[in-house]
Amino acid sequence: MDIKTTKTAVLHGKESLTMEERTLPELGPDSVLVKIQACNICTSEYGVYNGSRTRPYPLVFGHEWSGTVMEVGSNVDDFVPGDFVACGYEFDPSSPESLEGRTGECRHIKTANDLNPDGYYGNAGFAEYAVKSKVGLYHINKGVDPSIAGLLEPVASILYGMRKLQVKHGENVVVIGAGTMGLLNALMAREYGANVMITELIPKKIEAAKACGLTTIDSSACDPIEEVKKLTGGKGADAVIVAVAAQAATDQAFEMLKAKRGRVLLFAAGFPSPKISLDVNTIHYRKIDIIGTFGADHMDFLAAADAINSGKINFAPVIETHIPFERMEEAMKAACVPGAYRVSVCME
Repeated sequence: MDIKTTKTAVLHGKESLTMEERTLPELGPDSVLVKIQACNICTSEYGVYNGSRTRPYPLVFGHEWSGTVMEVGSNVDDFVPGDFVACGYEFDPSSPESLEGRTGECRHIKTANDLNPDGYYGNAGFAEYAVKSKVGLYHINKGVDPSIAGLLEPVASILYGMRKLQVKHGENVVVIGAGTMGLLNALMAREYGANVMITELIPKKIEAAKACGLTTIDSSACDPIEEVKKLTGGKGADAVIVAVAAQAATDQAFEMLKAKRGRVLLFAAGFPSPKISLDVNTIHYRKIDIIGTFGADHMDFLAAADAINSGKINFAPVIETHIPFERMEEAMKAACVPGAYRVSVCME
């Protein structure tokens, strides 16, 4: 197959986006050529576009993508042309981190902030084609919406957080924030068998949470802390997942917890970052677990692929709209609208 270049979206600065023809890396023995079908715009990416976050330029971006295998290298036997796949994290299976199960922490794997040989930074998912290591691709059933398949990475990151939080059947779990990651956290916690409550201020997101059948607390109409205690018979939450980067949300999380042995999962990153307004003695005497989470390991990607392939969870509510690749600038602006869920860019 003689595909040497690909049209690629490139960010050169705040609200400075161009479409450029980029040379593809050579297909090595352990590589796979994929024709990308859809790539979703992550918060970290539209934040660079609108200037709320910084990354090095020129930046090729996009990591929530899925597509069809076109060609494989000589050492690839897990994939064949025609397979439908989604993108995960690349890792070195023989590294000390991987041998300990921490594949997401391999130190020498290129990150999104590293310079590529052709002078661009990042990993290009907003493109027609990608050459990807066989380690970092996951099988998705044919027939799954490519935009839903593109949720593999965020779902994997949620499963990593659930694994750390150790959610148990029958527990009372509160998710603060009903944005994309909040809804996904709530849906997954419910799948684990938890009694899930979700709090939100924005009417559109409140309605989305209700449409998912979640017990929804309108924080603009009541005190969410008191409402959680009411819904749990005065006990409080066994665990709270903070899925919105706001100081008020972080403060509320600890107030919603049960008296002893409550757990708080800090899922969302904020710019500027919220602080934990809690004295150490309170954490000590109440035996509170404070858990940080970021990224995912290989086992989480496998579990995320299983979750998407099973069809048990309806992930469609977190896809706001589909916009063709040719209208990439329009897609970025749509993703920047406050309250928007995932905007999915479709390559075909």
